[in-house]
Amino acid sequence: MFTIGFTSNISETMHLNYRAIQAGGFIGFFPLQALAHNPLTRPDDGATILAALILLVFWLAYLIGSLRLKPTKSQWILFNFAGVISIFTVFGPLDHWAETNEAAHMTQHMLMMTVIAPLWVIARPLPQWHALHADIASKLFTPLLLTARHPLLAASIHGAVIWLWHAPNLYILALENLWWHLFEHVCFLLTAGVFWWAVLRSQQRNTGHALLALLATLMHTGFLGALMTFSDQSWYGPQRDLQNQHLAGVLMWVLGGIPYMAAAWYLGWRWFKRIGAA
Repeated sequence: MFTIGFTSNISETMHLNYRAIQAGGFIGFFPLQALAHNPLTRPDDGATILAALILLVFWLAYLIGSLRLKPTKSQWILFNFAGVISIFTVFGPLDHWAETNEAAHMTQHMLMMTVIAPLWVIARPLPQWHALHADIASKLFTPLLLTARHPLLAASIHGAVIWLWHAPNLYILALENLWWHLFEHVCFLLTAGVFWWAVLRSQQRNTGHALLALLATLMHTGFLGALMTFSDQSWYGPQRDLQNQHLAGVLMWVLGGIPYMAAAWYLGWRWFKRIGAA
């Protein structure tokens, strides 16, 4: 259904960029020296160092907290798997390709918002962080959890962030300034985390709102992807390859919608299961 009406240049674009996107699956085999924004090889890059420190503290806090309150095996695996994906997404070759290739940039964004964030939510790391230091964890996460009680509010905030950072001025700003690039990534991960928590951890009373939040997110991200796909000019400057923009739109429109549809199926199944058990 999604392929109806695609212009012929989209197929050509997907073919031309297939190897570049496919290569992202093998970034784990690159040596550390080959990583684009590697804190070990770029000690003068303050934004990269700060990003590495944030991820390191985030990860270590979970691992130490796990010694005090042991998670399930599946939770532990999922959290660490998401952490590994984060390293390759933020510090690997994909980040370098994203500077000049909209398709690679979109792949990076979709990994953050529809893979890493939901994996961390499913892993449920809050008890481990709370076990490490209850006061700090409460101060950091209570405002986020209060927002997550309202799926439509969480979806609205996350949606606004997606559209703002794909506006030409902010998009180019993030590409040209590593500090803004770091802030962009924090915005995506933070709002996506709250959104997925609001949806996947929704209670019976607001499952309907969670389904509406998923539907709204699926629709507006698909619409944004379609606008990028069928635009006849580059949004981010004449020097940017229009075909890469078209492929980026397809990635958001088609592949980006799969996690939202899968989550909607899960919520519907859980909802009917609870109704049947009542």
